[in-house]
Amino acid sequence: MKIPAELKALIEDGMIETVIRSLKSGKEAAVYVVRAGGELRCAKVYKNMAQRSFQQRARYQEGRQVRGSRQARAMNRRTRFGRREEETAWKNAEVDALYQLREAGVRVPVPHGYADGVLIMELVTDAQGNAAPGLGQVELTEEQARVCHRFLIGQIQRMLCAGIIHGDLSEYNVLVGADGPVIIDLPQAVNAAGNNSARAMLLRDVANVTTTLARFAPDLLATRYGEELWALFESGRLAVDSALTGEFVDDTSVVDVAEIRQIIDHARDEAERRQRGREAAEGLRDRTAAEDDPNPVFGPDG
Repeated sequence: MKIPAELKALIEDGMIETVIRSLKSGKEAAVYVVRAGGELRCAKVYKNMAQRSFQQRARYQEGRQVRGSRQARAMNRRTRFGRREEETAWKNAEVDALYQLREAGVRVPVPHGYADGVLIMELVTDAQGNAAPGLGQVELTEEQARVCHRFLIGQIQRMLCAGIIHGDLSEYNVLVGADGPVIIDLPQAVNAAGNNSARAMLLRDVANVTTTLARFAPDLLATRYGEELWALFESGRLAVDSALTGEFVDDTSVVDVAEIRQIIDHARDEAERRQRGREAAEGLRDRTAAEDDPNPVFGPDG
């Protein structure tokens, strides 16, 4: 097995002791089983300039805090420096989310450090000590599927209370560990309050989990936890211990388009009136200053 240069550097620095084997590889990162701190852990080596397009990334990154205005401008302009900053921000997002979610009580891998594009974290294992399988790789009874679904909806609820939406949750990034499901892969974590696509991403996360587990418990397809969670969050009533029902009634009230247009027109007219007032005041100040100047720069003929 060829050991990546990033891991060799961490061995030299003493952050990890040895690389055991490759665990999996995707388009954005490769994961290895390593020994660090005297125990088996995961080392996630992020790939530079991953395949996800800028447009796709921009959708997830909306609402995230950037270190400074210079970095933000460079990222928006897509300069070479901006692309490097974007790449760094993408990698750091998962590290930040892991620490924040662990603090919020969400079952994600325990992070053990991040350096030079490598995240060291807990190796999630099954009851036999082997690397835990993904949610899509296990067979469940109907009752087990319901229990798993309740747990994952509760985890999504905790994440939302912490202001985070996974953004790409599915059977491929939920591991079934010895102590239950563990949510992984968070570089695309979404700011729930600052991203215009937050609601759509939350509904998709819930739908993906529900569809996967409905293979064993078809009645789960009738639940609407995503809509219920978002309604509570949007109204400021969502808490970690909020009791959910899985039921949701769509708002069928008719929107008065004419009234909305009238409000918009009124706001626009008011804004224009204020702008004219400001311009008139500025013009008066300029004329007054010119009349009061005893030594004008230009004479009457300019």
